[in-house]
Amino acid sequence: MPHLVRVGGLTLGRGRPLFLIAGPCVIESERHALKLAEHLVSATRQLKIPFIFKASFDKANRTSLRSYRGPGLGPGLKILARIKKEFKVPVLTDVHDVTQVGRAAEVCDVIQIPAFLSRQTDLLVEAGSSGSAVNIKKGQFLSPTEMRNAVLKVASTANQRILVTERGSSFGYNNLVVDMRGIALMEEWGYPVVLDVTHSLQLPGGEGDRSGGQPQFIETLARAGVAAGVDGIFMEVHDNPPRALSDGANALKLIRFEPLARKLRDLGRFVRKLS
Repeated sequence: MPHLVRVGGLTLGRGRPLFLIAGPCVIESERHALKLAEHLVSATRQLKIPFIFKASFDKANRTSLRSYRGPGLGPGLKILARIKKEFKVPVLTDVHDVTQVGRAAEVCDVIQIPAFLSRQTDLLVEAGSSGSAVNIKKGQFLSPTEMRNAVLKVASTANQRILVTERGSSFGYNNLVVDMRGIALMEEWGYPVVLDVTHSLQLPGGEGDRSGGQPQFIETLARAGVAAGVDGIFMEVHDNPPRALSDGANALKLIRFEPLARKLRDLGRFVRKLS
C-alpha cells in the first residue's frame, strides 16, 4: 500500500504530482542561500510544482581535508529557518551523527541521511524518532534491495514519513551508474522514490582532491527517471557552478532550472496519468 508522505503543506507519493528537491550543495553564505531560494521558490510556484528547498550546513564527507564544509550546525540551521519562514517553503538538510538530529528536526521538515551513512543504524533510528520526514539516500555500495533494511530501521520507530533516494551505484573507480530497475524495485515498498540526478552524475574523487561530474547529462537522466516513474527529482543548483564551494562539477546552472523543471512537470503529468 502506498505511503503518502506529508511535508509542510505538501503531500508526496504515488498518485500525487511530481515534486522537486533543489538547492545548493552547501550553504556558502546567508545572502547566497536566500538568493537561490528566492529564484527556486518563484520558479516552482509559477509552474505549480511541489518544492522542497535543500542545503547542507556541513559536508562532512568532502574528498579533501582542505575543502570547504559549510557554516556549521548552528549558523546553518539559522539560515534554513529564515528561508523556511520568509519563503514559506519546506526545507531539507543532511545530518551526519545522532547529536545533530534533534536540533535539525526543530527547523527542518526533512532530515536527510547521506549515502555513505545509509547503513548507520543509530543515525537512522534517531532520525526516525525525531518526528521529521526522513530522506534516505541509497549508498553507492548498496543494491536497491539492500536499501529495504535501511527503510525498516527508520520504520521501526513508527515513523512512516520516509523518502528513498537513488543516487547511483559505484561502477569501477571514480564513476557511478543508475540502474532504472532499482527505481521499480524500491517503489514496491510503497514509499516515495526520488532520483538524485546531480550526484548520480558525480565522478567521485575524479579530480584527485575533489570530485568531478558530468552535468551535461542532468536533463537526460532526469527525464529518464521521470519516465521510469520516480515520485521526485533531487538536484543541486548553483548560479555559478565553476565557483561553487562544493560539488560545482555536477551542479545544474540556475538559469537552466526553470526550463528543465517545466519539462519534467509536463512529462510527469503524462507518465503519472498512465500509472
